[in-house]
Amino acid sequence: MPTNLRTVMERISAEYYHLTAAERKVADYVTDHQQDTQVMSISDLAEASGVAEATVTRFCRKLDYKGYNAFKLALAKNVASRRGIPFLSGEITPEDDIQEMCHKLYGAEVDAISQTLTLVRPENVARAADILTQADKVLCMGQGGSMIMAEEAAHIFSTGGMSFFALSDSHTQIIYTTTLTERDAIFFFSYSGATREAVELLELAHKRGVKIVLVTHFPKSPACTYANVVLQCGANEGPLQLGSVPARMAQLFLIDTLFAEVCRRKEGAVEQVRQDVADALAAKHF
Repeated sequence: MPTNLRTVMERISAEYYHLTAAERKVADYVTDHQQDTQVMSISDLAEASGVAEATVTRFCRKLDYKGYNAFKLALAKNVASRRGIPFLSGEITPEDDIQEMCHKLYGAEVDAISQTLTLVRPENVARAADILTQADKVLCMGQGGSMIMAEEAAHIFSTGGMSFFALSDSHTQIIYTTTLTERDAIFFFSYSGATREAVELLELAHKRGVKIVLVTHFPKSPACTYANVVLQCGANEGPLQLGSVPARMAQLFLIDTLFAEVCRRKEGAVEQVRQDVADALAAKHF
């Protein structure tokens, strides 16, 4: 069978005895934990397998994948062929009726918030609130689906009279970041924490002394290297889900938590601004 037609597990089986001892540790872990592996970062898989990240990269290339992300996508497709509908959360199956589907989706979204609650570190929330309240202005940014969360954060904090701005275009993000100073901050969203654009932007901001609050699922991802504070969200998201609702619910919970903490510190000012905004918007309603 041509290599490109083999499933990922068939490739592992075919190449197993050509792998090094360390690479076999990765193969063994993946074989025994296919469901878990498809939502793990490369650092998580390396740690779980007891090897270095470079070993995981070599393992993927020996299976003829360009890199770890290509390997994870192939693994997700393999897992999906045996269960449910892979791009939906909550293990939805074609046999489910609408009520069952709703219960599964509800369960997945509640689980995402519950997982995030267990990951909340009060000291990190306090440090993030310090950064955001002391900054002259805060740029809220992300790429792809994560930008939606950045825009939501900018909107929510702006209702409290704070200087939060969302920038969606990647070139504009770079331009504005080069104008920031140590008195400014970046509120960045990246579920993976491993996209090239995110890492390059945060590295630039870090060099300029800009404070960075990062929301991500993976606390050992490359982007975390440059963050002053990392807020970890729950919800495991497979490569085929592409910005699942549970993952967004988890991030919204963190936004709400941080906004509540900031508002507690500026209670009087925020209350007045929100009253003024409500009065202004009242004229827009019949």
